Amino acid sequence: MHVSIVIPALHEADGIAATVRAAWAEEPHEVIVADGGSRDATAEHARAAGAVVVEAPRGRARQMNAGAALATGDVLLFLHADTRLPPGGLGAVHAALADARATSGVFRLRFDRPTPLLRFSSFATRLPLASIAFGDRALFVRRAAFEAAGGFADVPIFEDLDMVRRLRRAGGFRFLRLAVTTSARRFAARGAFRQHWLNVRLWTAYHAGVAPEKLAHRYHYD
Repeated sequence: MHVSIVIPALHEADGIAATVRAAWAEEPHEVIVADGGSRDATAEHARAAGAVVVEAPRGRARQMNAGAALATGDVLLFLHADTRLPPGGLGAVHAALADARATSGVFRLRFDRPTPLLRFSSFATRLPLASIAFGDRALFVRRAAFEAAGGFADVPIFEDLDMVRRLRRAGGFRFLRLAVTTSARRFAARGAFRQHWLNVRLWTAYHAGVAPEKLAHRYHYD
């Protein structure tokens, strides 16, 4: 079983090399960075750290689809540029997919600067809920299941929840006990409560049926 790690990135020159090196530490089949038109040295730093870089139209869904199209592994793992896999992370993926009925899944989540609010958010990821299986939880999926689902929908936000919902509906979705560690930089920059409240409002609107295109302008990707 060969795992290809796909990392969508935009203006991540400061941290992309560390993410790529941490990904290689788990001994994947390959690491691909899908760059969405960065105006900094993201692509150069990613290549220097050993990643294959593909240029893609801006937008996480489009970038991840471009990375998946280039990948040669039979399992795809989508990793945010500011997220680190835990030691033994790919081993846990292999163990989960050793069950022929398993097709996909996500990790739990923790933040690198845990505040009480972020610790609560992390604790919530212990629950087997597809509705909070966001992309920063490192979605992994068999290539066949990814292709059967049609790849990520071309939407500007919540492409992760849309994909998880479709994968879980198809069956074989797994929630791992290990946690990835993601950056709390967005919370630090905007204020933890303010960012969390924005996230909750957008998440609620999405689940109430508001189109992602009407929500994306309120959440800045870069």
